[in-house]
Amino acid sequence: MNSGRMEAFSDGVLAIVITIMVLKLALPNDVDWPDIYKLGPTMMAYVLSYIYVGIYWANHHHLIGVTKTISGTTLWKNLHWLFWITLVPAVTEWVGTHPFSPIPTLFYGFVLLMCSITYHFLQRDIVTHLSHDYSEFSGLNRDLKGKISIIAYLIAVPGSLFLPLVSYLIYAAIALTWFIPDTRLEQLFGEE
Repeated sequence: MNSGRMEAFSDGVLAIVITIMVLKLALPNDVDWPDIYKLGPTMMAYVLSYIYVGIYWANHHHLIGVTKTISGTTLWKNLHWLFWITLVPAVTEWVGTHPFSPIPTLFYGFVLLMCSITYHFLQRDIVTHLSHDYSEFSGLNRDLKGKISIIAYLIAVPGSLFLPLVSYLIYAAIALTWFIPDTRLEQLFGEE
């Protein structure tokens, strides 16, 4: 299959995820500062989730941009990753309405963990396929930042039952580390 079809489908799903998240935002009925202040946790959850979806979109774009064909296995790995991404609006709304509650924080982190794990396997699948065609791709499977992120989630998710605020800080720190994109693909292919 042409990689463009998978990328277009994934782009559509990610656009819908972001749209659902913004539609779930409920503005306060009153316009006084206490009511606006109450909206803070919901907005923070939205911003963090938006950043996560944006990071995944950018990385997915770069990853798919270096391959021309996609195998059936890759399609299923992409769908598995998209499954977890589509749960982001639900857990974002939950943590936004119950800030710093252990159970919503745990489920939010679990969904982020599963997004990370499934994306890691999707990336590994594509890079392994490319390594057969191009020897310069062999080092790309040493995804240190991805592996460290998964370990951080594995600490933050159960930790959310005891210290939800610390877990949120870990989730935010992981997002910050991904703001600096992995430029190895662009360096290999001279992509802009």
